[in-house]
Amino acid sequence: MRYPEQLIVPMREDLTRHGVLETRTPEEVDQILGPNSGTVMMVVNSVCGCAAGKARPGIAASLKHSILPDKVATVFAGGDVEAVARVRELSAGLPPSSPSVLLFRNGKPVYMLHRHQIEGRQAPEIAQLLTKAFDEHCAKQNV
Repeated sequence: MRYPEQLIVPMREDLTRHGVLETRTPEEVDQILGPNSGTVMMVVNSVCGCAAGKARPGIAASLKHSILPDKVATVFAGGDVEAVARVRELSAGLPPSSPSVLLFRNGKPVYMLHRHQIEGRQAPEIAQLLTKAFDEHCAKQNV
């Protein structure tokens, strides 16, 4: 069952106002998470309180870090049903979670921040976890 779009628009905007790209279809997910996509942070957004008060503000704060993924995108659980299913298919082996944040490198998941890791933390702590993951997975590697 999908949430009414008018309900979730402000929650979508909590991320898009920071330059986060919406991927609302499986095809858009595939485009952004292709084999040569570099590092991509994919946010599985949600209507829950921990997404509003913790995850989205923590994500916004993390985007001020000096090292960032090549792209940042989002899907909305309960809104972009097929797109969320595609993200979960691409992250097979990782338990479904919303909200959650995944880092992909060239289409393969390398990091996941699960709902249970979000619920007990505040936004600055979530930002710190994400920036640590950026440092580890998004820093340009010397060849």
